[in-house]
Amino acid sequence: MNVNDFDFQLPEELIAQTPLLDRTSSRLLVMNKESGKVDHKHFRDIIDHLHEGDTLVLNDTRVLPARLMGVKEDTGANIEVLLLKQIEDDVWETLVKPAKKVKIGTIVSFGEGLLRAECTGILDHGGRHFKMIYDGIFYEILDQLGEMPLPPYIREKLEDQDRYQTVFAKERGSAAAPTAGLHFTDELLKEIEGKGVNITFITLHVGLGTFRPVSVESIEDHEMHAEFYRINAETAKLINDTKSRGGRVISVGTTSTRTLESVANKFGGELQEDSGWTDIFIFPGYEFKAIDGLITNFHLPKSTLVMLVSALSNRDHILNAYNEAVNERYRFFSFGDAMFIEPQKKETHHD
Repeated sequence: MNVNDFDFQLPEELIAQTPLLDRTSSRLLVMNKESGKVDHKHFRDIIDHLHEGDTLVLNDTRVLPARLMGVKEDTGANIEVLLLKQIEDDVWETLVKPAKKVKIGTIVSFGEGLLRAECTGILDHGGRHFKMIYDGIFYEILDQLGEMPLPPYIREKLEDQDRYQTVFAKERGSAAAPTAGLHFTDELLKEIEGKGVNITFITLHVGLGTFRPVSVESIEDHEMHAEFYRINAETAKLINDTKSRGGRVISVGTTSTRTLESVANKFGGELQEDSGWTDIFIFPGYEFKAIDGLITNFHLPKSTLVMLVSALSNRDHILNAYNEAVNERYRFFSFGDAMFIEPQKKETHHD
């Protein structure tokens, strides 16, 4: 399959630069997974499409304020450091700009020395290992000094840092938000639960590779970056039980989807308590084992995420829905509107 099979025209002005004031007021394109039929709603209407006995799976990762602006201690040159992942206690893999100014042994100071970082290793593509030097609690210092690492296509400054976190964000470690979850409020989740829908959580720490374009022509040649995930025994059992009694498993976001499918593949279709690194790449031809439906945002042309949603329904249905979203002036990407790929309602058997 060629990467150009997943291309569509996206006017730049449809890329959402700022979040809406009310999370649930985003628009919602509901697409029937089987027929491709499309309806236009608002996100708060999602409750009408979730049924008693369904299980909704959300990613509770918390985005780190991972962008740090500092200066080289010896020259005073400005250095930007983006934390990608923790390697060991105080050692982090980072991206640095301008990388050529940072050699092994370089010390960068942030917040007038509140945090200092020594370069201990050089990686490809501007990557560096830094050992963090500080007094107190690292994450508290990071909350004080760091900025949210917004995706490269968002050029507006984010006034309220919390708008790039889901209301249920808990486990620190992401370099980007699981954006499909941004549309939920605590009130909406309570209403959904009140309808008899199960709500459960997994963790997948989103890496910046999420934004990396596919640079090969044949999608089978694309290599995914690995991301850390965790699923507990309670969530695994709930999903297995939902499936065995004929309920629907609705995944919120491609990150939740990739976690559930990774674990289901590992254990022959059943879910079990597990944690590890996944580099699963889902594209058309993939047989889904864990999820039935998906709530997701609108993704970049030719991206691995468009390939994933095409695998769940089919490419023609998805591209047709995307073209309709463009014509209807939906907002795209992280702060944009949402789509629900809706599976048929199943008849649940209560044991």
